[in-house]
Amino acid sequence: MKLLYVKAILLLVLSASCKQGTTSAEEKKLPKIAIAGLGIESSTFSPALSTEEAFHAKIGDSVYTRYPFLQIDSLQRQRAEWIPTLVGKSLPGGTVTREAYESLVTKTLKLLKKNGPYDGLFFDIHGAMSVVGLDDPEGDLIERIRTVIGNDVLISTSMDLHGNVSEKLAKHTDLITCYRMAPHEDAIQSKKRAVTNLLDRLENGKGKPAYKAWVPVPILLPGEKTSTRIEPGKSLYAKIPDITKQDGVIDAAIWIGYAWADEPRNHAVVMVTGDDKEKVEKGAEKLAQSFWDVRNEFEFVAPTTTLEESLKLALASEKHPYMISDLGDNPTAGGAGDVTWTLKELLARPEFKSATGPSLIYASIPGPEFVKEALEIGVGGKINATAGAAVDNRFAGPLALEGTITAIKEGDRNAEVEVVVKVGSIHIIVTKKRKPYHRLSDFTNLGLNPKETDIVVIKIGYLVPELYEMRGDWIMALTPGGVDQDLNRLGYKRIKRPMFPLDSTMAQPDLKARLIPASDTTE
Repeated sequence: MKLLYVKAILLLVLSASCKQGTTSAEEKKLPKIAIAGLGIESSTFSPALSTEEAFHAKIGDSVYTRYPFLQIDSLQRQRAEWIPTLVGKSLPGGTVTREAYESLVTKTLKLLKKNGPYDGLFFDIHGAMSVVGLDDPEGDLIERIRTVIGNDVLISTSMDLHGNVSEKLAKHTDLITCYRMAPHEDAIQSKKRAVTNLLDRLENGKGKPAYKAWVPVPILLPGEKTSTRIEPGKSLYAKIPDITKQDGVIDAAIWIGYAWADEPRNHAVVMVTGDDKEKVEKGAEKLAQSFWDVRNEFEFVAPTTTLEESLKLALASEKHPYMISDLGDNPTAGGAGDVTWTLKELLARPEFKSATGPSLIYASIPGPEFVKEALEIGVGGKINATAGAAVDNRFAGPLALEGTITAIKEGDRNAEVEVVVKVGSIHIIVTKKRKPYHRLSDFTNLGLNPKETDIVVIKIGYLVPELYEMRGDWIMALTPGGVDQDLNRLGYKRIKRPMFPLDSTMAQPDLKARLIPASDTTE
């Protein structure tokens, strides 16, 4: 009996010991990481203003819907205790009102303060936001975030390659990366890389990188000239992996910058982060010099010409759909979206006056009053109402559209209500609020079949993959608007000069890497 008692005691001790070891492993403290950010491309050359509702801000757990790699069963989700605060993403548009910016920032800071302290922050921004009366909003936002979470917290920033990286933003972020493809087919991949870099540095205890090399490159080019589908952008961005594969380098990135805002921070930038000073500096300088060396080789990703010549080519072509990018008012780049100049020209063409003329889809023009009247009339009814030029009437005024309503669709996140009206042989998409059209379903949901249409005129720059694959042929029309591709017509006053290509004969700039101090150091 005594022996059995001793054995029982030993088993209890052993069991308790094993249980204690398991509990210790299970209770290993995970890093606590917040998520925050605001994203928009803002054209300061457009009269439009962007309000708070445009950001469709997500708060708390709803933030996760933006990140497939942070779903509940994902590896990344399990590696940390995540605190999503506020993430707002807007369609590109005009300058953000100061009231909207301050409201969104105040909400973000309040949530961060409520749920702190933190080990890390995933800072998800675009990088080309302009705010009324405020230069460098992203730099301002991260600086204000630092006042709440502290300078020792590790921040990893994800950006669009058409964003801008000021010295302030570079100082207050620790790990930074951006997309490497234009069109942005790697957007989610890039955000995941930013999160992975953050988790790795927290788990391995290395924390902030020892060095951040920042090189401003005096080049300002539109995205339509810097696509990574073609040279020299393709080869330029292909140089990045060789830099990042080196021991002692965490990440390397090239920002093209945003061409349609007139601010001192608007120019290209290269950044490399890591712990090996020589490799970080040399990597940044190599990428910057490579960018400068090919500056004269950048060309539009597709042929460009006037709208008149574009239509002439489209009408003569047997390749359908013949797609024409209406560049100057492209809402995916920051255009107001309601410039009527191109549509006015189309409606004046005799080829499209008859219902039996060449089929053409025009996407799109905002017209809230037109939409309101169409809802009262219904599908199949005749309508005569005006649309467009409520925001940007510098090039043409509102247009009277008289035709037959062929479709009405409610509930779109951006447009809210979409109406298709047929005028002659043109199907015009009129929206309650502006919307970019870049998916086949955007058309087919309205009963339109662009694949069987002669000509599709769309307010877009370079074609996103789905439209690119659908095209029979494609040309980009140099039309007027807030994102005019002719940069010389914009009238810059505040960017740093000299700047290529505005100052095409400028001398070799200083492309020496500048080491940016960490956020927790005093200069």
